[in-house]
Amino acid sequence: MIEKTKLPNSSSSFPSFGGVRGGSLSKLIQQGEHQQQDFKYCISDSKKIARSLVAFANTDGGRLLVGVKDNGRIAGVRSEEEYYMVESAAKIYSKPEVFFSVKQHLVDGKTVLEVIIESSNEKPHYARDEEGRWWAYFRKDDENRLANKIMIEVWKQQKSMEGILINYSDAEKCLLDYLENNEKISVSKYSRIAHQSYRKAEQIITSFRSLNILIDVFGDTRIDYAINENFDREGWEHKAKEKNNAGQIRLSRHH
Repeated sequence: MIEKTKLPNSSSSFPSFGGVRGGSLSKLIQQGEHQQQDFKYCISDSKKIARSLVAFANTDGGRLLVGVKDNGRIAGVRSEEEYYMVESAAKIYSKPEVFFSVKQHLVDGKTVLEVIIESSNEKPHYARDEEGRWWAYFRKDDENRLANKIMIEVWKQQKSMEGILINYSDAEKCLLDYLENNEKISVSKYSRIAHQSYRKAEQIITSFRSLNILIDVFGDTRIDYAINENFDREGWEHKAKEKNNAGQIRLSRHH
């Protein structure tokens, strides 16, 4: 087995390596497309590939198999240009840059590029569209989905060293009380029952999601929120009260 790692910030020459032969690629293809794997028959648009790169980087990482059709048949890459388009997607059409490595698989005279993306510590990553706008994506099952405002803010808060502070008032208690008796809640529903503005409801859910008190519930067109089954509300509130016995309670993710 011969393989070579190629990082986006290295020289831009196409990897001239022998490749990985046979079985390892077949095993990957048999898995089909899923949350951490996507097939690409060919690459003709770096902007579209950037969506996949940032989606993997913003989620659990993954791989692109370039030169593989949706049905799993091996077509092979057409030219070195497809590698350069991946490199452009990572460097030019992704912000911040997405780092990747490459393995080259040789099967029956055909070349398949395995582009490997790790889950990033620099979330959120954005991809640039045809009009020059930047959008964040995440990976759900075999799809790249557009990230909502809460998800983007959670990524930002979770990499911050400052921690997360919560004013534990009636509005926050209302959210937890509702979810103790209901499976999930949307931002708009919470805004109504708590008599809060939509923006304030977003802020509260963002903080609770960053603290892993809430989890995402993915629907076809939106994300709702549910209580994390590991959340110990009684113990959490007791510790919070020990920190501040006056009126409101302020909580931090970094204790």
